[in-house]
Amino acid sequence: MKLTIIGCSGSFPGPSSAASCYLLTAHDGVRPWRVLLDLGSGALGDVQKYMDLEDIDAIFLTHLHPDHCMDLCGLHVAVRWNPHGWNRGRIRVWGPEATADRLATAYGLELDPGMRGEFDFQNWQALEPVTVGPFKVTPYPVNHPVAEAYALRIETTEYDGTGVDRTSTLTYSGDTDACEALEDAARDAHFFLCEAAFEEGRDDHIKDVHLTGKRAGEAAERANARRLLLTHIPVWTDPNTVVAEAREVFSRDVSVAVAGVHYTI
Repeated sequence: MKLTIIGCSGSFPGPSSAASCYLLTAHDGVRPWRVLLDLGSGALGDVQKYMDLEDIDAIFLTHLHPDHCMDLCGLHVAVRWNPHGWNRGRIRVWGPEATADRLATAYGLELDPGMRGEFDFQNWQALEPVTVGPFKVTPYPVNHPVAEAYALRIETTEYDGTGVDRTSTLTYSGDTDACEALEDAARDAHFFLCEAAFEEGRDDHIKDVHLTGKRAGEAAERANARRLLLTHIPVWTDPNTVVAEAREVFSRDVSVAVAGVHYTI
């Protein structure tokens, strides 16, 4: 499984990155499959640096804050109004129950049909996995102040033609403060892509919104994750600070997400 950081800026796009969006690519032995985790503000333009929009196999939304979903409005335009036509049919989108109505409202459309002509909306059911090509994605409800917010556990089995199957697991925190479900989602994960928007001391009075580097590291340590990549860092949070916090409590590799960087998991 390959991870490409499309956007990793927390809460809104920054000068060097769009808001949250991550491209996963895996091969099922026949063809490569490409899915997006979130499609936040400013991300749609950067997605096109790495793939044709018609090659999106599915989009998985963690929650409905604009920095995680709002560029679906632009993708709606790309599908609906492409003068050369759109050859892949509706794009499958998994998200909270309100996803279809929220996006229609954001674009000023009637709720029915809204964007259903362009997107095949599916609602998450907590802890019930969905399968798209080689990806199995399981949503875990987490601790963030919206009606539904999920961490996603993504498991793949890839076939490379040599008779050797490769399995890998990536957990993406979405937005959350510390909670048991986050640790369950990250249990023994090869790669833990985890938000760290806050800093210890500065944000102690704000609860049930975001993690600090320390709390992200503690979750990774308790979950026995193999590698921790901190993301969703706003422009006013120092990446060096949250990395140092995480390293105090997590015994394995810690680094910070940078837009445009690729990882093999």
